[in-house]
Amino acid sequence: MSRTSHAYSAPDLSALAKNLKRELEARAEPPGHVELLNMLTRAVGYRNYQHFKASRAAEDRLAHPVVVEAEPAPDFRRVELTARCFAGTDVLVRWPGKLNQQQLALWVLWSFLPAGEDMPEKAVNSVLVRHNGISDHVLLRRELVNMGLLTRTRDCRLYRRVEKRPPPEARELIRLVTGWSRRT
Repeated sequence: MSRTSHAYSAPDLSALAKNLKRELEARAEPPGHVELLNMLTRAVGYRNYQHFKASRAAEDRLAHPVVVEAEPAPDFRRVELTARCFAGTDVLVRWPGKLNQQQLALWVLWSFLPAGEDMPEKAVNSVLVRHNGISDHVLLRRELVNMGLLTRTRDCRLYRRVEKRPPPEARELIRLVTGWSRRT
């Protein structure tokens, strides 16, 4: 295990020496390693060595903030091409030919499944039948499982939607398709 070095400084060397002398005289026997670390850090104003380390770590984090990268902008062309498969409705009227468009369409179907509850196969089928015009809810259910958006028990009796943050394109497509369903 590697050691992390911590810079130590005392604003007043005389006060440090007096404080250490006082703490050492109060002891019957010499302090151990950790006790000595605690004495040194108390002498400069910390509660103990852990407080010193936590304070220094926070100081480093504030001095070097983590840069959060902006999320990439959605590919609206991909959203547009996949949206055509819904034909202005909340029903998938044709299965896209390209895998990346199939995945976006599956995110939309995922959004129609209830969050946080176990569903029997019939309930999942009923949601998928309601939102697909390709007459193959079995394919859609299987692909949702394969993509990791839906889990099922070993006996395939219970299903559960997996809670994930959709990618930017999927969020845009979900917003678009659910907007269409509100208008009808």
